[in-house]
Amino acid sequence: MNLPAGAEDASFAGAEVDDDELEAAVFLRCSFRGTVFGEIGTRRCSFQACDFTLARLNGSEHEGSDFANAIFESANLFGARFSDCRLVGASFAGAVLTGVAIEGGDWSYVSLRGHDLAGSDLRGVRLREADLSETNLTGADLRGADLTRAQLHNATLAGADLRDAQLDGVDLAAANVRGIRLDLAGAVQLARAHGAVID
Repeated sequence: MNLPAGAEDASFAGAEVDDDELEAAVFLRCSFRGTVFGEIGTRRCSFQACDFTLARLNGSEHEGSDFANAIFESANLFGARFSDCRLVGASFAGAVLTGVAIEGGDWSYVSLRGHDLAGSDLRGVRLREADLSETNLTGADLRGADLTRAQLHNATLAGADLRDAQLDGVDLAAANVRGIRLDLAGAVQLARAHGAVID
């Protein structure tokens, strides 16, 4: 099927979407549960509070699109790419995120708890107050990322690069930070997290 240019409180559950590309489409509180999107591309689309539970979005590409408060529970996002997208408050419990590319954008308040993001390039991504608890960020590139008040309880950041990252309110002592790369400000914060007194 082909999707309309927009819809509100509509269900497209279980559909197989034929669109190769969507541009400036607006969907509000719509259900895409189990929907098969294939390698669809979206540009400047809005999917506010939409449900993508069990949807297949593997290989999809998204540029400047908004998925605020969307649910991607158990969705397949293998190899998907998000460029300058907004995913504020989105949740990814049980989703397949292998090979996902995140290029900038706002991922504040997102729940990526327990996911394997080892080696991911997250440079400049906004992750304010994101739940990254128990997430594997081994060797991830987080240079310039905004991690203000992000939750990192039991996260693994071994070998990750956090130079120029915003770390205000982050409890680095709650994470595995062996071999982490930091600038001076980050090093001071890490030392304080482990009880050092900086004079």
